[in-house]
Amino acid sequence: MLIVQRHAKLADGRDLIYFDDADTELGGERRIDERLLEDRPANATLRQDVLTGDWISVAAVRQNRVLLPPVESDPLAPQAPGNPSEIPDRYDVAVFENRYPSFGPDLGAVTTSGIGFERTAASFGRCEVVCFSPDSTGSLAGQTISRVRTVVEAWAERTAALSAMEGVEQVFPFENRGEAIGVTLHHPHGQIYGYPFVTPRTRAMLHAADRLGRDLFERILDRESAGPRLVIDGAHWVAFVPFAARWPIEVHLMPRRHVPDLAALASAERDELAVLLRRLLRGIDAMYDTPTPYVAAWHQAPVKVGRQTLRLHLQLTSPRRAADRLKYLAGSEAAMGAWIGDIVPEEQADRVRDALASVEELS
Repeated sequence: MLIVQRHAKLADGRDLIYFDDADTELGGERRIDERLLEDRPANATLRQDVLTGDWISVAAVRQNRVLLPPVESDPLAPQAPGNPSEIPDRYDVAVFENRYPSFGPDLGAVTTSGIGFERTAASFGRCEVVCFSPDSTGSLAGQTISRVRTVVEAWAERTAALSAMEGVEQVFPFENRGEAIGVTLHHPHGQIYGYPFVTPRTRAMLHAADRLGRDLFERILDRESAGPRLVIDGAHWVAFVPFAARWPIEVHLMPRRHVPDLAALASAERDELAVLLRRLLRGIDAMYDTPTPYVAAWHQAPVKVGRQTLRLHLQLTSPRRAADRLKYLAGSEAAMGAWIGDIVPEEQADRVRDALASVEELS
């Protein structure tokens, strides 16, 4: 059986895509969205920081987002009497355009090169929500292998779709998990951004590759595969704690083969990713007695540049430095961008390996 896509529209014209599990129990029909919705918000605006050249999206509409609603008002659950949510019918995995986007809702090309005083531009782009499950509680780690594989397929297919949109320069799938990270919904979900520029982190990585060679990521993988920070050694994927880890918990998951983005993964690589990603997330949760807050960020090559240089990889980070302690970005990190690590990366790798082993023993 195959993972099937089903395209629909929400009441205000936003795109909605259902991804049905390979072993789905759902039928092919889906109800239409019959809500009466207001017009979509005005486009967000970009402003440039003249001191750094970075672009800031000013999206005041985000102030209207729902904040930690009760389960009966979950906006990501299938619609039900008394809950006019964003998704009209039952689903396995669903992707839709964000109602309160940081980039968009309009598409278009903008000039973001150069630097100057009080430069502004339309914050064109795309913001999508990825619902991992119709259940209002849970996590990606708690899903079946089949469901995680569907999520991987959704990431890959939407990466390809957003990359083809006018003005999108980089595609960023990510998941924020836990109130300590700042999530506004408990429902298991992630997001995908289509930026109208290449992000600062990516520019820094491309600059490093220019200085050290286009094989930079291959050399990183060779070193980490044979070193003390290796935590997962798969046929297609390797996970490790990086040499200069910033966060109390930080693990990178990288394919052995050079691929620029999720859309370029072969079927076997996607299959193993579903297994190993779930194992990694379960291991991170097993480090403490309560679920671990984290950011799972997929770094992908930009749409037009660096595709033979920047290798796809997941950067999983958590501010949790003890059962009851979090790392906060205070003076040095927040103001100066100068990070101070709380845990030696090699010791961090030992802890992650122990947690992964405990998960394997229980499974």
